[in-house]
Amino acid sequence: MNCVPVDGDGVGEACANCGKTGSDTVKLKSCTACRLVKYCGVDCQRAHRKLHKRACKQRAAELKDEELYSQGHERPEGDFCPICTLPIPIPMDKNSGFNVCCMKRICNGCDLAVKKKGMFDCAFCRTRYPGNDADAMAMIQARVAKKDPAAMNHLGEKYGHGIPGLQKDTRKAMELWEEAAELGSIGALFNLGSAYFLGEGVQRDKAKAADLFKRAALQGHLGSRCNLGCIEGKMGNHDHAVRHLLISAKMGDQGSLEMIKTAFKAGLATKEQYAEALKGYQYAVEEMKSPDRDEAKRLEDQKARIDSE
Repeated sequence: MNCVPVDGDGVGEACANCGKTGSDTVKLKSCTACRLVKYCGVDCQRAHRKLHKRACKQRAAELKDEELYSQGHERPEGDFCPICTLPIPIPMDKNSGFNVCCMKRICNGCDLAVKKKGMFDCAFCRTRYPGNDADAMAMIQARVAKKDPAAMNHLGEKYGHGIPGLQKDTRKAMELWEEAAELGSIGALFNLGSAYFLGEGVQRDKAKAADLFKRAALQGHLGSRCNLGCIEGKMGNHDHAVRHLLISAKMGDQGSLEMIKTAFKAGLATKEQYAEALKGYQYAVEEMKSPDRDEAKRLEDQKARIDSE
C-alpha cells in the first residue's frame, strides 16, 4: 500500500496517515495504545508512527492514570470475614486470625462468637485446629500441592520471614509468590512488590515494585495503594500521592488519613481533600463494626491491662 500522509492531526473518522475515510470496504482501527487516531491498515500506522509517537505516549499515560485512580476502590474478597461478611478492620493481622486449614481469615468477633457457643474448631470449615507447628505446616503444604494461591502466598511469607523449624529462604519465597501471583493472589503481588522495593532476595528495582503495587492496587489491595501514595510523595508528585492516599483512607486505613492530614498542614493537600478523606475513613470504620467485634476488642483491652499490671 502506498501511504501518503495528510495535513492535520488525523483525529476523526479517517486514517490519520492517508486520510482515507471509513466505509464498508475500508475498516478503520483505532490505535490500541492511545485510542486517539485510526488507521486503515498496518502500513499507514507504521508510516505515521514518528508523527504520532509523542501524542500517543502522552495519552497512553493519561489512560493508565485514569484506570489506576478509577479502579480498586473496594477491598478484595479476602479482606472480608467469611462468617459475618463484613470487611475486617485494619490492621487485619491484629483484628483477625488466619486459619491454615481452609486459608480463610476469620475476624476476632466471629471467633469469639463461635467459642461462646462451645465450638473450638475452625469457625469456617469445622476442621480441628493443628496441635503444633508441624501439623500446621502439613496443612499448608497439602494446600500448596493443590495449587492454592492463598497457601502459596502464606508459605512464601513464612520462607520470607523465617520461622521456628523453617529456615529463611528468600529465593524459595519469591518462587512461591511468583506462582501464587500468576494464579491470582493479590497478596503475592504485594509481597513481590515489597521484595523488589527493598531488594530482599532480588536486585532492588523500584520501577518493577511500583508496577506490582499498581497491579495489586487495581484489585483493591489497600497496602499497595498506600505504598503507591508514599512512592509518589517521595518523588515530589504530591497530587498523585494524595489521590492514592484518598482511596486507601476511604477504605479504612488510618495511616493514609494521617498522611493526608500532614499533607494538608504542609499545603500539599486541600481542605476539601482532607475533609473527603476524613468522611470516607469514618464511613469505612463504621462499616467494619459489629457487637461481636466490639466485645472482642473490649476483652482484648482488658487482658492487655491485666498483663501490664
